[in-house]
Amino acid sequence: MSETNDHIYEEGWSPLAPAGVVALSVMIATFMEVLDTTVVNVSLPHIAGNLSATTNEATWVVTSYLVSNAIVLPATGWLSRVFGRKRLYMACVSMFVLSSLLCGFATSLAGLITFRVIQGLGGGAMQPISQAILLESFPSRKRGIGMAIFGIGVVFAPIIGPTLGGWITDNYSWRWIFFINVPVGILSLLMTYLNVADPPYLKRGVEKVDYFGLGLLAVGIGTLQVVLDKGQQADWFETPWILHFSILSAACLAALIFWERRTSHPIIDLAIFRIRNFAPGTILIFSIGVALYGSLVLLPIFLQNLVGYTAMQSGLAMSPGGIATLFCMPIVGILVSRGDARKMIAFGLTMVAISMFMMARYNLNISFMDAVYPRIVMGIGLAFLFVPTATATVAFMPRDKIGNATGIFNLMRNIGGSFGIAGVTTLLARREQFHYARLVENVSQYNPQFVEMYKHGVAKLVEAGQPYLMAQKQVIGIAYAQVIKQSATMAFIDCFWVVGIAVLAIIPVVFIMRRPPKQTTPTVIGQ
Repeated sequence: MSETNDHIYEEGWSPLAPAGVVALSVMIATFMEVLDTTVVNVSLPHIAGNLSATTNEATWVVTSYLVSNAIVLPATGWLSRVFGRKRLYMACVSMFVLSSLLCGFATSLAGLITFRVIQGLGGGAMQPISQAILLESFPSRKRGIGMAIFGIGVVFAPIIGPTLGGWITDNYSWRWIFFINVPVGILSLLMTYLNVADPPYLKRGVEKVDYFGLGLLAVGIGTLQVVLDKGQQADWFETPWILHFSILSAACLAALIFWERRTSHPIIDLAIFRIRNFAPGTILIFSIGVALYGSLVLLPIFLQNLVGYTAMQSGLAMSPGGIATLFCMPIVGILVSRGDARKMIAFGLTMVAISMFMMARYNLNISFMDAVYPRIVMGIGLAFLFVPTATATVAFMPRDKIGNATGIFNLMRNIGGSFGIAGVTTLLARREQFHYARLVENVSQYNPQFVEMYKHGVAKLVEAGQPYLMAQKQVIGIAYAQVIKQSATMAFIDCFWVVGIAVLAIIPVVFIMRRPPKQTTPTVIGQ
């Protein structure tokens, strides 16, 4: 196929600017939005103290954003048809920027949570719209490069988020993690206005509003996100409201599927799951989200809580993995258009599993480089996951379905991530309790090794001038502190093993997908 024909997407239409310029225009805001989902976490103690709230209450600053963000994601395709993709994107960026400004000026926790809900509504549609714009701006044989540019923002932002958030909060104020969005958002708005145009099919017809489906979607996804975010903290189904929210979510989502299959103007077009590669692709990205977000949350907690790293040191240990991802992304973007995306995904999953098994060898005396090396391996693996998965999932998708497809794709990744984080934090807590119960049995007068250590420790402290009773209490306290540390370390090792094995178990799902054609022309993808 000629270069000219490869650029024709619809008769009489072509992108306003070169594809690379379009990609930069939308990637800036996408990077900002994904960064914002992680940068706030490390600032919660400062936010709580400044707004006279508990740390537990302050976590609603994160939860409120995730809930509103998740509600908008699957409705992105429908919203794009109603308002136009470019208009919707610019409205979302504007909403995100304005709410960021309001968040920075918030004087109460209730006000901050309200503004975060608005910010989540604006941010939710930005990722899938950016992805849809990129898919249509790049010729089919160069889509891998477009997805690589998108992937840089999506993958790199959450890696540097905690480090950047900690640095801004420590050196300036937590309010600046919101203020910094304003100039970035304005730049993205200007570039989008100048460089992005909607294809003609998005300007045809008027969409009816499915209010009932919209209500089911908002309640079902919103309550699910709250359950996943607060479940471990509330001891899951032992707490009545968690149980009630879970039942409500399941009922609303089941009703949503039933309703959307029968209404003539669905918010979510479930028929796209019958298009080749999309159903296994969404299962795959959900599974990747479970494994990867779960793994990303483990290492910073281990380094800070057990090894004694500061938030900045932990961020520095994580950063080389992000650099490895940045370096590999463009290479993957080129390879995915020439090779088998499924093999690249399998390679990426294998690298992530290897990084987990490397972390499973950790102890409390690891060096800084011991923390860095597995992150580099994981960073390489991440580069080989998101770009090929996104490309393969929508390889056979008609262009007028891409907005709907990218919304569902990103929702499945985010919900998978929420399941992963909830799963590993729950597993970590349960395994820590298990190991503590086993280890504390050894802190006993019936254990000769403990008795010997106890006598030796007390003797040393008495010799140093401590009263005998005080020395006894101090030695017992040290012993129990070691039990707590060792049980936590063993729990982390268990989690690293479980996540690594879970990542390897995903690989068979990859080969359920059909191999995308090396050059998917506009006609093939459903003109």
